[in-house]
Order: sequence, then C-alpha cells, then structure tokens
Amino acid sequence: MVIGIKNSLKLAGIAIMSFCAVFVCNLFLNFNLDLVRIESELTAEYQTIFYDAVTATGKVVASLSGGCLLLTSVVMLIFYIKQYIHSHSKELGILKALGYSNLKIAKEFWIFGISVFMGAIIGYFSSFLLMPMFYEKQNQEGILPEISINFNLILFLLLVILPSITFAFLSVAFAFVKLKRPVIKLLKEIPDIKIKKFTDKNTRSKKEASFLTELRKATLKSKKTLVFLIAFASFCFSSMMQMSFSMDELASEMFAVMIFMIGVVLSFTTLFLGISTVISANGKTIAMLKVEGYSTGQCEKAIFGGYRPIAYIGFAIGTAYQYVLLKIMVEVVFADFGETVDIPEYGFDIKAFIICLIAFALLYEIVMRYCSGKIRKCPIKQVMESGE
Repeated sequence: MVIGIKNSLKLAGIAIMSFCAVFVCNLFLNFNLDLVRIESELTAEYQTIFYDAVTATGKVVASLSGGCLLLTSVVMLIFYIKQYIHSHSKELGILKALGYSNLKIAKEFWIFGISVFMGAIIGYFSSFLLMPMFYEKQNQEGILPEISINFNLILFLLLVILPSITFAFLSVAFAFVKLKRPVIKLLKEIPDIKIKKFTDKNTRSKKEASFLTELRKATLKSKKTLVFLIAFASFCFSSMMQMSFSMDELASEMFAVMIFMIGVVLSFTTLFLGISTVISANGKTIAMLKVEGYSTGQCEKAIFGGYRPIAYIGFAIGTAYQYVLLKIMVEVVFADFGETVDIPEYGFDIKAFIICLIAFALLYEIVMRYCSGKIRKCPIKQVMESGE
C-alpha cells in the first residue's frame, strides 16, 4: 500500500501541531532542568521564592500548551486514518480479498507517525535558537545566578522519540480496528444519501426545506470527529487569543507573542483542514444535490450550516476556560509568591473578548467562503467516478 503525496500533505497539519508542542515544551522544561543545576547556589529567601515561581510557570505553560496540542494531534491522526480508509476502501478490500490480514495491512500505517517525528524533531532543535533570549527574559532582573543552556537527553527522548513511537503504534492499532470490516463492505460503494424527486411544485419547497434540515443533522451525526475538530479549533482560537492579551501583564511580551502564535497556528490549521475535509468527506452528497438541481447556497447550508453553531459554542467555552484558568493561576498557583513576585490582579477583559470575537467571525466566514468556492468548482463526474 502506497500513501500518495496528497495524503502526506494532509499530515502536515499533524507535523505543525507536533512542532508547536515540542517547541514550547522544550523551552520551558529545558529551562526548568537547567534551573535545578543552580538550585544549590541560591542563598537568599527571595531567590528561592522566585525560583519556585518560575519553575511553577514553566510546568503550567508546558502542561497546558503541550496537552492541548497533543490532544489535537491525536484527534487529527485518528481523523486522517478514518478518511484514508474511507477513500481507499476499494483498494483495502481487494487486499483483504487477496488474503492479506488486517494486521498486515494495518502495519503499513506506521508511516503516519513520521509526520509526528518530523514536526517534533524540527521543533526540538528550533527551540534552541530562541533559548538564549528566552533564558535572558526569564531572569532579566538578575535575581538568579547565571543559567547556562544544556542539552538534556531525557527531554529529547520524551518529546521526540517517545511521541513518534507512540503515534506510529497508535496509527497501526487504530487502523487495525477500523479494518475489521467484511470485505464486501469495503468493496461495495453505498451512496451517502438517497435523493427523492418531488413532482408537486406546491409542496416542493416545504419538502426541500425539511430534507435539507434532516441532511444537515445527519451530516453532523455522521462526522462526530469533524464536529470535535471545528469546536476545538474555535475553542483554541478563543482561549489562546484572549489569553495572549493578558500574558503581557501577567508574564511578559515574549509569553504573549508565544501564546498568540500557538493560537493562530493551532486554530487556523485545525479549522481550515477540518472544514476543507467536509467537502471531500461529502463530495458525493454535494454532487448528488447539484444533479437534483439544488443551488450552491442550499448545498452550503446543508453541508456547512450545522457547523456554525458548533463553532461559536466552542468559542464561548474557550472564553470561559481561559478566564477560569488564568484566575486559578493568579489566585491559587501563584498565591504564595505574591509578596516577592509582583503579579497584577486579573479580571475579565471585555475589550479582548470583543476583538477576538470579531476576528474569529471574520476568519470563520473567510474559510466558509473558500469552501463555498470549492463547492462551485466541484466536478460532478470526477467526484462520482472517484467514489469519494
């Protein structure tokens, strides 16, 4: 089984996620490990308190950013494998018919783990380029002794090698489970929907509206992973963007820029790939709707309409999440450091919320317009012949 260039390009999203996760985690965790080397040199109480505050910050940021990016990478990996098996069901069915076992076919999916390795190793070594500036910013007041940059092998193993092996194993295991289907079901093409023709012009519009509403609901139910991706993309955009506005005061400008960049990359990549995949996942449905005379606007409403509320629900949850998280960090995590480390009070930033909401609405509608353009250019004959 050969994975083509088109499929490899789709995996670029996972590589980007891995890059961001390892880049951020290695910055903070490498700094924390290098801090341990100077712990014995701390003589004053204020140094110890500052040391604890900095290490706590590193653990929180690495856990949150790394955790979110890891979760997204897992979901995207599962989503891509499902899409690959769906779009290549005929080839996979033929292989099974020829006597290839599920395990033998599934073993080929280890290649999906390469995207994680490429993103992780580039992110790991790229982080060392920023480390001199990062270390200087972390200790810009000179409270701690000079901190030298060291290569910590344990982080390379945990952030690059272990995730790559884990994702390769996960790819094989998930593919093995998804391939446990009868050969006939892999070989047989079943249309996504059955379009009923209406002859009564007086009742056609009502029936069309009812049909399109049911189709929209069915699209959401059949693509639960895609629903999660779009909701999660909105969640990340909302939480990361609003958080970046507060990080300038709570931490530093570098923190703010870092959180902002992670939010942009994470949300845009997930949102764009998620909505774009709706087209390929529903290609035959769109083609059949167009054959039956439905307009582009009706196709867009039926296929994409149900995702808009999901996106804004994700945005609302992200808003609440970032507020609660920062509130806990300021009032609970760093409460013991207040006397030595100047931590400003944190409150809900209405201005940041409005700016982020407008930016999100514009971004979402731009992506939606792009997808609508793809619908207009959707070649009916090619889609029907490809079986996508």
